[in-house]
Amino acid sequence: MIITDTHTHLYSEAFDDDRNDMINRAMALGVSRFFIPAIDSTYTESMLKLEKDYPKNVFLMMGLHPTHVKENYKEELDHVEAMLATRSFYAIGEIGIDLYWDKTTLGMQREAFKHQIQLAKRHKLPIVIHCRDAFDEIFEVLEGEKGDDLYGIFHCFTGTLEQAQTAISYNMKLGIGGVATFKNGKIDQFLNQIPIKHIVLETDAPYLAPVPYRGKRNESAYILNVLEKLAGIYNVPVNTIAEITTRNSKDVFKI
Repeated sequence: MIITDTHTHLYSEAFDDDRNDMINRAMALGVSRFFIPAIDSTYTESMLKLEKDYPKNVFLMMGLHPTHVKENYKEELDHVEAMLATRSFYAIGEIGIDLYWDKTTLGMQREAFKHQIQLAKRHKLPIVIHCRDAFDEIFEVLEGEKGDDLYGIFHCFTGTLEQAQTAISYNMKLGIGGVATFKNGKIDQFLNQIPIKHIVLETDAPYLAPVPYRGKRNESAYILNVLEKLAGIYNVPVNTIAEITTRNSKDVFKI
């Protein structure tokens, strides 16, 4: 059984004490494909080291996270472009709009989001979207950029059924993680109305640990809890969910 974690911050400081053990725990359970989203230029070196240490299992993205869109965001976007010019990546991400922490940067966030979507199109790459308290703003940008060359993953999807269908209409898979196991997560109430072909698995480790680890540090091994939850929601075997979601990830990342 091959399991794919389409979104995990393995380079996070939260793993500095036991990173290799944590990765090996996941791999022992069949999690053998780890897709690594970028945050900003300060993490690039750590990401490259991670890839060097696990060249067959770690696949890097490049991008500027919306919560790190600050006054120097144009310099950060220059870094993204410079990295894309020097080597290959598997996606532009994570990118998007986050209005939970700071609404005053909306204009800059929107500009950075659009710019990185256009970078993705230029490099024929998928995008991985971060959205928090910003569905309308995200969809407005996607509407202006829609087309066959726009595709990717709506990371950590937490919206309604209608919002899920809208995201899918823009060629986005839904990244489903620990929230699906939460009592108040709500997405488990309608996921069975979304065909599995539109779903990929993720942890967002070290964040959003699934039940029974909620509130603790998340890690990629815990994707098994998400897998089991989805097997129950769709009433199919765990192996089937693993197979289909890994195939879906291959459709997005082309590997």
